[in-house]
Amino acid sequence: MLCKVWGGRAAGYGKWWPGGKRVPDVELGHTGHTADMNIFLDDPEFAEIILKTEQAIECGVFPERISQGSSGSYFAKDPKGKITGVFKPKSEEPYGHLNPKWTKYFHKVCCPCCFGRGCLVPNQGYLSEAGAYLVDEKLGLGVVPKTKVVWLVSETFNYSAIDRAKSRGKKYALEKVPKVAKKFNRIGLPPKVGSFQLFVEGYKEADYWLRKFEADPLPENTRKEFQSQFERLVILDYVIRNTDRGNDNWLVRYEKQDDGLDLSDKDSQWTITKESIKIAAIDNGLAFPFKHPDEWRAYPFHWAWLPQAKVPFSQETRDLVLPRLSDMNFVQDLCEDLYELFKTDKGFDKATFENQMSVMRGQILNLTQALKDEKSPIQLVQMPRVIVERSSTGSQGRIVHLSNAFTQTFHSRKPFFSSW
Repeated sequence: MLCKVWGGRAAGYGKWWPGGKRVPDVELGHTGHTADMNIFLDDPEFAEIILKTEQAIECGVFPERISQGSSGSYFAKDPKGKITGVFKPKSEEPYGHLNPKWTKYFHKVCCPCCFGRGCLVPNQGYLSEAGAYLVDEKLGLGVVPKTKVVWLVSETFNYSAIDRAKSRGKKYALEKVPKVAKKFNRIGLPPKVGSFQLFVEGYKEADYWLRKFEADPLPENTRKEFQSQFERLVILDYVIRNTDRGNDNWLVRYEKQDDGLDLSDKDSQWTITKESIKIAAIDNGLAFPFKHPDEWRAYPFHWAWLPQAKVPFSQETRDLVLPRLSDMNFVQDLCEDLYELFKTDKGFDKATFENQMSVMRGQILNLTQALKDEKSPIQLVQMPRVIVERSSTGSQGRIVHLSNAFTQTFHSRKPFFSSW
């Protein structure tokens, strides 16, 4: 498919978007490009993928809405139609005002006590997705596909009737009265901010493979490799306190490769099978709560019921993460990196963010102790819930001073429906 791409990149960006990002210069006739809003100087590979996605939209190869799930999410593509990633706009999240799937909105309005996650900041899922990848990268886990915050615009996204009417009106004015149209800050539909997670190929839902492995157990070496990957998933979910990890939103890739080996005996042909297994933790948008779940539902980690959760954490896993999690400077750096990410949201509240970090620090404290004591994942999730907050006068609850900067509080309130 042929299309017009300006200078190899959607060029012509003269106006400025709030937050210091540049948006299209209408004098060059552009109608909603986002190239200069998506700058990833430290990651040229990711930048190239986003560029191809933008070029595909220019060519009319639009992102395709995913039918599954309770929000508006999209398969983004390159100009050849190959899927490049999954884009989840902030405005189309489960409780977003432009969510094209009405189920969650109906739940929120009619039955908020039963269906809402009162421990999460509403419409912050895109930051949670990017934050999960940040935590994964800092800990060296390697289970979250690369995820960053990007801006995209496409006709296939869900826009309000007003936005579409404005877009049509401005395009008409540009054609009929170019001098007047030059005064517009933007022609076309407004860009949407959201999370963009690179697409992973060859994976299937964990539930599919877990059933297979139950009927046909893995070879010992592959089983140990899977256990190691599973433990990394556990660490990620526990640190970010994921409230939505079922067996349908983490993926497994299991591959077998047969190498023929011809021995001296001409009548003998031996086959050596090489196996590899890898986990991908997707759908991380319902994490980073500002308090532990303590209302109606517990939102447990569903992997805790798997047989792999009964196995103590391996020495390999402990060696990987313990030196980092035991270092308070590392934990503080992690919180600061998350702050730089989360503060970009226009609804950012510093006090709420600090509560989110207090929960995360408590999770890290428990995890560190569990790793030192050689506990299993099931024993980890049964530990008392803790928050570690910055010291302040007037704090209440059972408090143990950890240092001059932080205090530990045991969170005793449990939700009405609790697993343990």
